Amino acid sequence: MNKLNFHNNRVMQDRRSVCIFLPDDESLNIIINVKILCHQLLVQVCDLLRLKDCHLFGLSVIQNNEHVYMELSQKLYKYCPKEWKKEASKGIDQFGPPMIIHFRVQYYVENGRLISDRAARYYYYWHLRKQVLHSQCVLREEAYFLLAAFALQADLGNFKRNKHCGKYFEPEAYFPSWVVSKRGKDYILKHIPNMHKDQFALTASEAYLKYIKEAVRLDDVAVHYYRLYKVQN
Repeated sequence: MNKLNFHNNRVMQDRRSVCIFLPDDESLNIIINVKILCHQLLVQVCDLLRLKDCHLFGLSVIQNNEHVYMELSQKLYKYCPKEWKKEASKGIDQFGPPMIIHFRVQYYVENGRLISDRAARYYYYWHLRKQVLHSQCVLREEAYFLLAAFALQADLGNFKRNKHCGKYFEPEAYFPSWVVSKRGKDYILKHIPNMHKDQFALTASEAYLKYIKEAVRLDDVAVHYYRLYKVQN
């Protein structure tokens, strides 16, 4: 993964390293003050991404295999591992293992046109891309093929016969695993090119909008799932 680096000028003793995973599989390495508020970190991330409209996004950590979104008014160390909080910096560019944080969509909208900021729309699209890979709407199988066509147009542009032939994309990157298992890679690679071709002249921004519109129609995409735990009295 490509990494963007950012360093502030805080006292070294209070500095820690965090790694922010982004929806498009990129990451940010940021050096922060250990007492930073979650809101301040979110603002830093949005500034680095040149994202003007960040109210749909949040920061999360994984606890018990679930994404737990941070309360922005809290200090970051409320969510950090104990070792990370205690780990003192050892000098310039000498920090312990970074705290892993995820930048992802926290609040959903059905109409992508409500997201006017291009960068915000881009990351919103990529978040839905990841959600679709885990979708299980077996009665809406055709929707996954249409979504793949929109995504290929967004990612690769117009279909070109001399360039987009054979295995020019990985089915697993565009379809849930159950669709790939059911139909097979050969079937997908045979039929998707014509659907990709049908999206000719759509700009990446227009393809994002079509993808968002179709993806949120799937019942299990624009939602967050959490386990229910039995409370003992």
